[in-house]
Amino acid sequence: MKVTVTGGTGFIGSHLVEKLLALGHEVLTVDVSRGMGSLEAVMDHPKHTFIQGSILDRELISHCIQQSDIVYHLAAVLGVKTCIEDPLKMIEVNFDGTILLLREAYRHGVKVVFASTSEVYGKNPSVPFTEESDRVLGSTQVNRWSYATAKGLDEHLCFAYMEKGLPVTILRYFNAYGPRQSAGAGMVIPRFIQAALRNEPLYIHGGGSQRRCFTYVGDIVTGTVLAAKPEASGGVFNIGSHYEITIRDLAEKVRELVGSSSPLIETSYEMAYGKGYEDMLRRIPDLTKSMKILGYQPSVDLEYGLKKTIAWFLAAEQEARK
Repeated sequence: MKVTVTGGTGFIGSHLVEKLLALGHEVLTVDVSRGMGSLEAVMDHPKHTFIQGSILDRELISHCIQQSDIVYHLAAVLGVKTCIEDPLKMIEVNFDGTILLLREAYRHGVKVVFASTSEVYGKNPSVPFTEESDRVLGSTQVNRWSYATAKGLDEHLCFAYMEKGLPVTILRYFNAYGPRQSAGAGMVIPRFIQAALRNEPLYIHGGGSQRRCFTYVGDIVTGTVLAAKPEASGGVFNIGSHYEITIRDLAEKVRELVGSSSPLIETSYEMAYGKGYEDMLRRIPDLTKSMKILGYQPSVDLEYGLKKTIAWFLAAEQEARK
């Protein structure tokens, strides 16, 4: 197929582009940045075209969509720090970019796979989350919920265009991690790994009893590619893993695998993100629907995935010292 990937030089996007090229598709990557070399290995691939530009550029997006059989829409502003520090940017880019893309896809009748997030479930205590679970968010005065709100509104747009006849599939990613993920947006695994490699403290916010199911980027990409199936159109699917771990146990696991002497230090959310920050204790996916309809099955266990990720960060740090 001819495929457009927005946000294709980002963490998940770059892995998706590589996978699609390996499957023989023609891929057009759109991103505001070249991604610090994330696509270096395939930038000159004969079936790959990179266009540096914004998802807010209607003419550009229309041009790309007209050449495509399917669009994977991963471009977004994300990260806990951005939620707290620049919620306006978070909301504007995520909403405006998505509605522009959906309008153009509808004009040209091109399927969209939309990358959403497990954040949309908010602090609903009833786990595991099915795709029909309620969304429980905090006050609109708490910036923490701006990302979940923006992505939730994007999903409403997707469903509205589905009703108009546009084939759309929504994917809710659960705590993706792996090589090339940045710690800059506040992502916990790269933050722990980088600190452990330098024998610096691993800071654990809020006691560390929060439980998550971390999903290796290879499994995320597999689920995303499977969403191209015709039977996936019109649906929303959790893409995650079955293995649940506390943040404290995760920190200890990273320290053990690195062979680090880093101390584990508890700190408050307020120290890290400012007053009023809220979090959820458990975020666990029900994968029944994804397994049945998409044929999705996570295959990378946490320890193996962490070893692969640590190896990448170690090589990156060694390269940086040259």
